[in-house]
Parts: sequence; C-alpha cells; structure tokens
Amino acid sequence: MEFVQKGSLKLTSPAFRENGIIPKKYTCDGEKINPELIIEVIPVNTKTLALIMDDPDAPSGDFVHWVMWNITPVSKIEENSVPAGAVVGINSGRKNNYFPPCPPSGVHRYIFKLYALNTELNLASSSNKQNLLEAMNGHILSQTSLVGKYSRD
Repeated sequence: MEFVQKGSLKLTSPAFRENGIIPKKYTCDGEKINPELIIEVIPVNTKTLALIMDDPDAPSGDFVHWVMWNITPVSKIEENSVPAGAVVGINSGRKNNYFPPCPPSGVHRYIFKLYALNTELNLASSSNKQNLLEAMNGHILSQTSLVGKYSRD
C-alpha cells in the first residue's frame, strides 16, 4: 500500500479495465459477487475510505448497487467480501449488500467511486448514498472512480 502526501487516489480491478466489460461472474447472471478492487496512492492523512457503486443508466435514474464506508485504508477489497470494520449501507434494492449489475436492456455503466476521508463517519447501517454524501462533505481528501459496463442483450 502506497501512502502519499499529494497525488491521485487510484482504483482498478483485475477483473475488468476502465470502461471494460464486467465479467458475468460479478452480475445477476453469474455468482452475484463483487469484483476485486485494487486501491493505490492513498493520501497520507487518510483515516477511512468510502465506496459507492451506482448505475446512472438505470430506467429510474441513478440505481445504487453498493455503498460502504469506514473502510480501513487497504490496498484491495477482495472478491466477494467486505473489509473488516467497514459499514455497508442501504442500496437501491433496500438491502445492506452488493447488488450485482442486472440491466433490463442495453449497455449500462457501473461506476465504482472511491473516496479517501480524513475522518471516521458516524453513520448507521440504515444510511444510504445520499446520507453518505452529506456525511463526507468537507472530509474528502481525494476521490477517484472506475467504470465497468455490462449488458444482458
């Protein structure tokens, strides 16, 4: 794990490239598990990380697939796992878990947004994306994203 004073937080996955196709394994057509995520260039004053995965192409507007905070700064989030101590909030399916990509039609973008924060957040697991965004306000040291695509067509 690399800690830096300045620089850009970086998020990648060995499962897919930026703007690449998310393998079926990580979708509703596969094992329904989260892909491994690699985290690099974490700012030196980072206390926790937060992650939001959403689909801006959903018919109803933004569909939140995964929301998680108070992640201890780690170099990766393992496949099919939640880091120890992290809190998983409510997704658009009203559950506290990873909701796999499952677009009704066409190609959808799934955006994994990672935030390095200078604090631990005092949020209940009943919190959603909007609650997390409000709580992070003023505490973001750096942020980045990773986009994957998926289609069932």
